[in-house]
Amino acid sequence: MLRMSSQIETIVNAYKTLAKIPAIAGGKLNNNGNRISCKWSVRNLDKGKTTKYLHDYILDTDLNVIAQSDFGVDVSNELLSAVSPKGMYKAVIREEKEGKESKKQYLEVWCRHNLAHCIDLTALDIHGDVYADSEFGSLDWAKDETAVVYVAEKKLKKSEPYIKRKSEEKAKADGSGESAPKKGEEFLYRQDWGEQLVGKQMSVIVVCRLPAESFTVLEGLPESWCPGQVRFTNDGQSVVGVAWETEPRRLGLIFCTNRPSYIFNLTLDGSMTKISSEGMSVRSPRLSPTGDLLWLQRVADGPHHACHALVAKKKDASEVSSVIDIVQTELKIQNGESFYGIYSQALPSKCFASDNRVVFSTPQRNEVRSYVIDIDNGSIIDISNKSIIGSTTVLDVKSDVILASCSNMTTPGQLYVARLPAKGSEANIKWIQVTKPCEVPASVANSTVHYMELEQNTQDTVKSFTALYFAPNCENKKLPLIVWPHGGPHSGFVNAYSLEAALFNMIGFASLQINYRGSIGSGKASVRYLPKRVGDADVKDCKLATDEVLKQHPVDPNKLCLFGGSHGGFLVTHLSGQYPDLYKVVVSRNPVTDVASMFNSTDIADWCAVEAGFTFTEKGPVSEEELVAMRRCSPLVHVHRVKAPTALMLGSGDKRVPHYQGLEYSRRLKANGVPTRIYMYEDNHSLSSLPAEMDNLINSVDWFLTHL
Repeated sequence: MLRMSSQIETIVNAYKTLAKIPAIAGGKLNNNGNRISCKWSVRNLDKGKTTKYLHDYILDTDLNVIAQSDFGVDVSNELLSAVSPKGMYKAVIREEKEGKESKKQYLEVWCRHNLAHCIDLTALDIHGDVYADSEFGSLDWAKDETAVVYVAEKKLKKSEPYIKRKSEEKAKADGSGESAPKKGEEFLYRQDWGEQLVGKQMSVIVVCRLPAESFTVLEGLPESWCPGQVRFTNDGQSVVGVAWETEPRRLGLIFCTNRPSYIFNLTLDGSMTKISSEGMSVRSPRLSPTGDLLWLQRVADGPHHACHALVAKKKDASEVSSVIDIVQTELKIQNGESFYGIYSQALPSKCFASDNRVVFSTPQRNEVRSYVIDIDNGSIIDISNKSIIGSTTVLDVKSDVILASCSNMTTPGQLYVARLPAKGSEANIKWIQVTKPCEVPASVANSTVHYMELEQNTQDTVKSFTALYFAPNCENKKLPLIVWPHGGPHSGFVNAYSLEAALFNMIGFASLQINYRGSIGSGKASVRYLPKRVGDADVKDCKLATDEVLKQHPVDPNKLCLFGGSHGGFLVTHLSGQYPDLYKVVVSRNPVTDVASMFNSTDIADWCAVEAGFTFTEKGPVSEEELVAMRRCSPLVHVHRVKAPTALMLGSGDKRVPHYQGLEYSRRLKANGVPTRIYMYEDNHSLSSLPAEMDNLINSVDWFLTHL
């Protein structure tokens, strides 16, 4: 039996240690706010996938834990779950595998001590797979507990060849509304929603009435609308949701909050009202106890993610009003604190206090912060957990009790609860710890975390940006550094626990996570600054951050590594080409290397145009000017200058940045004599399946150590 090298063995053992630490995947309170059901996830290395399990905690009137589950309950095959408004029932969408290829989906309804209903949705054959993703997926109860609503793939009409011999038989209904299969549509191309939403083409809203177990696919929406995020109105006579426009094409949806979409109300008998305005991208509709409807909204253009407004349609109002406007740079709130706008992908599913105040979380520069909003006057108050330097993310709100997850780079996620104070006293909120953080290696727990405030010496309208420095404490020793820009580019790093950062730390690396200009959490102006400047301003920010960390921290200037994925991969390949003598080794995951060639193969062609500085359109002639601009901002322009050994981690199923981008780049590297290695995973853009994550992280660290 071949033994691993001591270097690999060290990395593997570090990964195995960190893989045992569970993460909070969600949490819910009961109606009284005295019982928590927390969903945890943990990497199951032998199964090669993540195991999810529930653990319950009972609280006393002071919100202290007085009892909890002895063991977790495995819920890995639960796609969605929802407890009914009065707490009498729990609905579950469950998926069971049948062999390697087939699966079945079931709707289960549990009463307190019994399985009241179990319905084979696959056998019913009234729709396709239930949607459980973060964009479309939802499962909601009617207030009277007599119905549930969810979203599923529309059933396709049957088709057959033009020439097909068969026995004569009477035409019969096939459940699709057709008396017989349609001829010649077997190979009709049907576009889906792209990366991580492959196979999702057209959704429908489904209502199941109980106890009769009768199902209705709701009608009344325009044919070009694809609905999701649905929930019952308070009277149970209609649903509200989001509908995305499918014409003229479906651009990739996941991670993209700029797609044209609408908030709608649809009655159960098929009468539809469009509530939001034209030209907007909307998400996360939430109904208050008094019937006010709130949602997040931005203009449907430009960057894939940006600052959102919180808007409302009051129950008796005819017009939509703004609760929190889009923030250009910063807004001063209570106690002189700065608020940079809303960048969260969703509001908590239950986000209302008993008096209609709204509780939510959003990235703010280097942290996720939590706030309470008075929707009557728009006041914003920070209620984040001040006892921990890091991120506070709200999970649920019930009976004025708030459940949140808190973590930082040295401490894995842990549960906290707090009772929301009365209006005017919110800043006095007191957070109470529910769970203790799992023990992490001492090198991680005792590490240095430094928020770096950086500024370019230019005349640009946006000059400032931030970075997170994370390093083991090593006296009288200079550390190798991993320079790590995020993807997007309109996303950001926050001070929250990360297995990747912890692994680098355990092996002895410092890391520098860079929120270059264009990142979220610093105002709309910062996000809008980057388009037309990619490959230049963001690269310069990474270089400045590198220079500053060399001045401020014990980092070895001869051991600088580059690590990044997607737009982060774009940036590290730029940096290795533009500064070939500074950076010594590169790991790039699913990088954009040639924007021009990516334009015609990605699910987000608009990204290529917008980031190169143009308005996206597919009308009229192809613009040579735009194609040239896309090429000029690409890392491929500098590939001939690269010296650093480069490892490329690619996903064969990547719809966002097709893997040939990395292959094209690697061929140039090899032709120029640069040590190059390619890893190809049966995975999508995120490379987040457990086998892919494990392999690419271990090989990344090994590549760094080998080439320093």
